[in-house]
Amino acid sequence: MAEPKVSSLENGRRAMLAEAAAIQIAADRMDGSFDRAVDILLANQSKLVICGIGKSGHIGAKLAATFSSSGMPAVFLHAAEAIHGDLGVYQPGDPTILLSKSGSTEEVLRLMPMFKKFKSPVIAIVGNTRSPIAAAADVVIDASVEKEADPLNLMPTSSSTVSLAIGDALAAALVHAREFTAEEFATYHPGGQLGRHLHMTVGEVMHKVEQVACALPDETLREIVIRMTRHPLGAACILDATGQLTGLITDGDVRRLLSEDGDILAFQAGDCMTASPVSTHPEVSLGQAVQLMEARSSQISVLPVVDSQTSQLVGLLRLHDIYQPSLS
Repeated sequence: MAEPKVSSLENGRRAMLAEAAAIQIAADRMDGSFDRAVDILLANQSKLVICGIGKSGHIGAKLAATFSSSGMPAVFLHAAEAIHGDLGVYQPGDPTILLSKSGSTEEVLRLMPMFKKFKSPVIAIVGNTRSPIAAAADVVIDASVEKEADPLNLMPTSSSTVSLAIGDALAAALVHAREFTAEEFATYHPGGQLGRHLHMTVGEVMHKVEQVACALPDETLREIVIRMTRHPLGAACILDATGQLTGLITDGDVRRLLSEDGDILAFQAGDCMTASPVSTHPEVSLGQAVQLMEARSSQISVLPVVDSQTSQLVGLLRLHDIYQPSLS
């Protein structure tokens, strides 16, 4: 009797779970060789060279970018190109991470005498710890897998994922050992959304108080809706007589209120606002603001901004403003 056909979705899940299991096994068997590898990298005063070819080469290129972003200069060296002039990237003593599933990649093996000549300590992340590359390396980290995640057990799937995870683990351990800070990390990420989160503050992005719908607690919902229409930022801030924030009414609040019976528009702001809403300060980073808005059971899309000294309202930040530069 023929076996029932497995769906593409189930095949995909099986592959992901197989890779996850391979990483777990690799993590459980890590030993003192990992510590020795970290010590070599910590002692490095110049740059790290990561070398591989094929799928291992693609993993190596990614790892070079990861190490560089954490403050350790790193370059990827394609093993085939290395023997045709790219070895000029080396300086004496540059540590090298070699990636190889078989541990006997010909192009990498041909480089081993040159690494010795450069006095380059070699960390081998290999799928065969009894291989020639492992035998010649200073430190060997076991990246072997029982089988690949693809149905044919042929494509580098689990094996390449385990190599990547070990490389990432080394980078993470280095960040911890060097006490690398978020501020230092920001230095290497000036562009894109990540750079925006790290470098920019709420005060640089928020809509200033003059652009925000504001009201007193005794004003009616009708008056507030009119102001929210003039200043369509998704919320109205309710202030006391001194300008301090006491509550917030969002577009969602208005829609919910309008679905109820009675003359809702005659309600006073103080009766339908969210009292003491979550707020932030102008000097807070955008990344911290995102955490404040999203890392909660019920996410919020608008965030009042108050002066850290006086608690007076100074602006309003929308989640939309964080992920897209304001045109206002």
